[in-house]
Amino acid sequence: MATYKFAKVPSSGERITYQAGVLGVPNNPIIPYVEGDGTGADIWRASVRVFDAAIEKAYGSERRVAWMEVFAGEKAFTQFQDWLPQETVDAMQEFRVSIKGPLTTPVGGGIRSLNVTLRQVLDLYACIRPVRYFEGVGSPMKEPERLNIVVYRENTEDVYAGIEWKAGSAEAEKLRLFIERELGKEIRPDSAIGVKPMSAFGSKRLVDMAIRYALKHCLPSVTLMHKGNIMKFTEGAFRDWGYEVARDKFAGSVVAEADLAKGGSAARADAVIIKDRIADSMFQQLLLRPDEYSVIATPNLNGDYVSDAAAAQVGGLGIAPGGNVGDGVAVFEATHGTAPKYANLDKINPGSVILSGVMMFEYLGWTEAATLIVRGLENAIKSRRVTYDLARQMPGATEVSTSAFGDQIINGMTG
Repeated sequence: MATYKFAKVPSSGERITYQAGVLGVPNNPIIPYVEGDGTGADIWRASVRVFDAAIEKAYGSERRVAWMEVFAGEKAFTQFQDWLPQETVDAMQEFRVSIKGPLTTPVGGGIRSLNVTLRQVLDLYACIRPVRYFEGVGSPMKEPERLNIVVYRENTEDVYAGIEWKAGSAEAEKLRLFIERELGKEIRPDSAIGVKPMSAFGSKRLVDMAIRYALKHCLPSVTLMHKGNIMKFTEGAFRDWGYEVARDKFAGSVVAEADLAKGGSAARADAVIIKDRIADSMFQQLLLRPDEYSVIATPNLNGDYVSDAAAAQVGGLGIAPGGNVGDGVAVFEATHGTAPKYANLDKINPGSVILSGVMMFEYLGWTEAATLIVRGLENAIKSRRVTYDLARQMPGATEVSTSAFGDQIINGMTG
């Protein structure tokens, strides 16, 4: 058991356990949370009220969450002079399931992304991002309801591994000369250099999780999104390793799209179809033929791009949830930024954290609470009393505050 200097462990809660690949969830789990930077505090105050209301409505006094605040980002740095105290990582590991708001990441310098750091040190190898449409939300698409996907983004490798050197640095020059001398590849002097590692191990376990999700939820396909036509030995290998997983571990349950097209004994209509698409084509496909895709498995950078682009098709990141999941450890999080100019104004949309909470409750097996929150959000949007980001896309809507939108969601649980 870790020792906590800054955080306080709730006395009334119990720890979630993990044995033989199965979570053991008590009726009063301790769940660490990071409220987040910028607008994070406003969002968390609304979100936690929604979570507690859904749990009470679904289970009465039988279940509740013992919330445990842990610290990261600006609040941690201001109070403890540490952007990410080790005890925060320890708490997320010990208590298994956590939720967090957005954290600051400077562009071009300063600290590395705290989000990326947490994913790597906790080995949260799958970033899972569902993207769906909620009726009534403004969208640039004519038929946004046709898009309903779950992106499985590899979370620990690719260019996000952080192996890079600044242009003009001694390290970059040393690597440039080594590559020229030993490997015969020319790189311009004074180049910044980054390395893009991708392994069979990392790629296969990501695709494995994506296929298992599709099978569990009876979804029609898993698509491997890659740029293997250009990056043949990294992204091309991701594609090949994905097909290997499908063939070796799920032979009785999946079928390759190419085999399906050929017909014959390999073409099973009841199987999950494994497809692959070049990354740039995938963006076009989601615009023109979105209902042909259900689960997308992809390397890190592609997954970042496509999940945000898909969210724009259904109304924006304000209602786009995310979860980072490993083996027995998960951190659910808002997918948007900190929006510091709106901090403490009670203005921003809490939907991303709230829907990330839905993912969290589904992960815990508390599906009744998750269903209530989704119903509440659907009815809140139908009432047309929404935060400014949604109101400006919904003619005739009434703009309400973050906290008032939380109230609408709670009221909507009974609608």
